[in-house]
Amino acid sequence: MSALGLYTYCRSSAAYRVRIALNYKGLSFEPHYVHLVNDGGQHLQPAYRAINPQALVPALREGEQVLTQSLAIIEYLEETHPTPRLLPQGVWRRAQARALAAAVACDIHPLNNLRVLRYLQQQLGVDEAGKQAWYVHWIHEGFKAIETHLAQLGGGPFCFGAEVTVADVVLTPQVYNAKRFNCPLDEFPRIRAVYEACMALAPFRDAAPEAQPDFGNPS
Repeated sequence: MSALGLYTYCRSSAAYRVRIALNYKGLSFEPHYVHLVNDGGQHLQPAYRAINPQALVPALREGEQVLTQSLAIIEYLEETHPTPRLLPQGVWRRAQARALAAAVACDIHPLNNLRVLRYLQQQLGVDEAGKQAWYVHWIHEGFKAIETHLAQLGGGPFCFGAEVTVADVVLTPQVYNAKRFNCPLDEFPRIRAVYEACMALAPFRDAAPEAQPDFGNPS
């Protein structure tokens, strides 16, 4: 297997997910920092578009091959490095874990990522208060459903009981962002408990934005 390289940005929650997965599986990687604010957004420049035409992070490089989309990257890591596993035992439980991860990655995060928030302000003229209201609304709607799912699953301390899964890997960065944007989380005790359990683990802490060398004062 060729050495892994990760195109990443400290505050990208999608890149954060992949950093967690790499850390959890004990895989070393060479980081390539792509600042989403500096230089008008380094991800928008031709050099990076040649790597990822979507102009998004993360992107995983292995030799001459590049894989994009965080969930696809995590699935690839799971298939190529199955231990420690990030999908629970049993076909149904694995499907449930993927579904919970998708609820964050496909439903919550796309509405609240940097390019959407910028579009709201720069093209639609939404003020700071309106942007905040938008962010809080979609966090609240998404977390209500996830909190219900977690209550139905029962147990703990993680989403699917005593072992970390892809659901925890994807949920943790979204909670981090919700806290960063001062979203009220009092009505989501199960989500908060999962977040605290995950952040007690070194692979999660070491993947956090403030633990990255490119962490400074990005927007």
